[in-house]
Amino acid sequence: MARFLTHQMGQSSSTTNYSINRFLTPATISSESSDLADEINIGPLRDHTEDIPDDCLAYIFQLLKAGDRKSSSLVCKRWLRVDAQSRRRLSLIAQSEIISYVPTIFTRFDSVAKLSLRCGRKSVSLNDDALLMISIRCENLTRLKLRGCRELTELGMANFAKNCKNLTKFSCGSCNFGVEGINWMLKYCTDLEELTIKRLRSANNGNELVIVPGAAALSLKSICLKELVNGQCFEPLVVECKKLKTLKVIRCLGDWDSVLVKIGNGNGILSDVHLERLQVSDIGLGAIAKCVNIDSLHIVRNPDCSNLGLVSVAENCRKLRKLHIDGWNINRIGDEGLIAVAKQCPELQELVLICVHVTHLSMAAIAVNCQRLERLALCGIGAIGDAEIACIAAKCVELKKLCIKGCAISDTAIEALAWGCPNLVKVKIKKCRGVSSEVVNWLLRRKGSLVVSFDAAESEGLDASGSDVGGQESGVEFPVMGDQVVVGDGPSVSIGRLALLRAKLGFFASRNLVPCAFNKSSNHGDSSSSNL
Repeated sequence: MARFLTHQMGQSSSTTNYSINRFLTPATISSESSDLADEINIGPLRDHTEDIPDDCLAYIFQLLKAGDRKSSSLVCKRWLRVDAQSRRRLSLIAQSEIISYVPTIFTRFDSVAKLSLRCGRKSVSLNDDALLMISIRCENLTRLKLRGCRELTELGMANFAKNCKNLTKFSCGSCNFGVEGINWMLKYCTDLEELTIKRLRSANNGNELVIVPGAAALSLKSICLKELVNGQCFEPLVVECKKLKTLKVIRCLGDWDSVLVKIGNGNGILSDVHLERLQVSDIGLGAIAKCVNIDSLHIVRNPDCSNLGLVSVAENCRKLRKLHIDGWNINRIGDEGLIAVAKQCPELQELVLICVHVTHLSMAAIAVNCQRLERLALCGIGAIGDAEIACIAAKCVELKKLCIKGCAISDTAIEALAWGCPNLVKVKIKKCRGVSSEVVNWLLRRKGSLVVSFDAAESEGLDASGSDVGGQESGVEFPVMGDQVVVGDGPSVSIGRLALLRAKLGFFASRNLVPCAFNKSSNHGDSSSSNL
C-alpha cells in the first residue's frame, strides 16, 4: 500500500524536530558513573505522550512534513489512529493495482475530505470499479482532483457523483471521459463552486454533446477551461452561472467573442478574467467591459486584441486592480490603451507588461496617476530605458515589488531606484545587459533591507506563456534565485551563473560571452512571465 500513498497535500514544514526516543526510552548512564547505577531505580518504560490529548497530537502531526508524518504514525497504535483520523488531504498514485488496496486505505483514512488521484502516462489508471469503491467510503469528500485517469468512463463519473454530492471543487486533466461525465457531476453535485477542465480527451470528439448546466450552475463561482478543442460545448454552463466570479479560458479553440458577449449581458459579479491564446477580439473585451466589477484581467497572446478593447475596459472597469498583458510583440496594444488605464483605473495595484509596445508617455502616465501601484513587471520591452525607470522610481511611492527583464536599462536606472520607491522590498533584474553586478551590490549597501535577484543576460529567450492554472493566480511573484545568498536579516543578492563565471575568470570579464541570440529570440516575440 505504501507505493500508492505519495504525500499529504498541503502540509507545512515543522519548525522543530523532536526525537521520539526522548519520550519512549529511559535515561542512559555513562560508564564513568556506572557505580551509581545501583542507586538509581529505573522503572518500566512509559510513553510520556499519553498525557497529550488526541487533538493536540493531531495538531502536531499537521506541522510535520509528509515523510516525517508517515514515519511518526508508525511509532505506536495510538499515533497511527490519531494520524489517520486527522488526515483531511490525501494524494494517491492512481494505478490499476490500487483497487485491491482501496478498502484498507480508506478504512484507515476515513476522514479524508480532499483527494487527489494521479496516474502517469505510461501506467494504466484506476477504473470505474475503484472509483466507485472510493466514493462509497468517502461520502464526505469535498474536493477531487483527477490527473491522467484514462480508464474512467462516463458511467464511473455518474456513480461517483451520485455518492459524493457534497463536492465543492472538481478538477480533471488528461482523462478520457467526455462531456457526459461532466454533466453527471453538474447534475448531482449541487454545491459545486470550482470547476477546472484540462485536456479532456473525449470532449474533443464531435459537437453532438453540449454541457447541461444542471443544478451546479446555481453555485459555481469559478470555471477554468484549458486546451480543449471543443471548448465551445461549455458555453451554456459559462453563460448560465450567474454567480460566476472567475473565468479562465486558456488555449481553447473556437470563436469566444460570442460567449463573452452573452456573459457581459447577464453577469454582474464577474471579477477575475483570464484570456490566453484565444480567438477573441476587441468585441470580446468590450463585452467583458460591461462587467463593471472586474478587478483582475489577463490578456495573454491574443493577437486580435488591441488598444480599442483595452480602452473600453479602462473606461468601464474602474475597480481594476490587476492587469497582465502579453502583447506577443504584435504592437496592437501600447500607449493609447495604457494611458486610458492610467487615467481611468486609479485603484491599479499590479501591472505586468510583456512584449507590449509602450513608450515613456504611458509609463509616465501610470507612474503619475496610479499612486497605489505596488507590483510592476516590465519584460521584453525595448523602449523601457533609464528614463522610464527613473520616472517610476520618482513617482511610484507605494511600489513594493519590481521586475525588469530584457529591457534596455543600464546602471543609471538601478541608481535611480536607490533614491526613490521608499517602500520597495524586492527587485528582480534579468537579462538586462547594461546592468553590472557592481551597481547591484551598491544598491544593496544603499538599501540594506532590499532583496535583489540579479541575473546577467543569457542566450535563451523569454517565454510568457507561464499561465498554467495556479501559476499566475496569485499575481506576480519575485522568487529568490538559486544562487542567492542571504545573511541574517541583511541584504541579499543573487548573481547568475554567467556573472559568477565572469567574476571567477577575470581575464574574460570584459568580454561578451553571450552571442546575439537574446536579441534574435526577442525579435521573435518569445518573451516570458513564467518566472515572475
